Amino acid sequence: MNNSSLLTADRVTHLKIVVLSLVCATLIAVIGIANRVTESSANSRFEAGIVKATKPLTAARDQDRTFR
Repeated sequence: MNNSSLLTADRVTHLKIVVLSLVCATLIAVIGIANRVTESSANSRFEAGIVKATKPLTAARDQDRTFR
């Protein structure tokens, strides 16, 4: 059989492509989960600081527009 194109490939070639793609997707998912677990176990918490509002600022000296 001619397996140079997906249109003319046989059933075994399609099965190989599906299995390989599932293995790669599973590998990427496992790496992502493992990375997330080791990141949270290191007690590295990301917290946002509190930003208080200040006086309004002007964007340019020659304009009278105020941004808040």
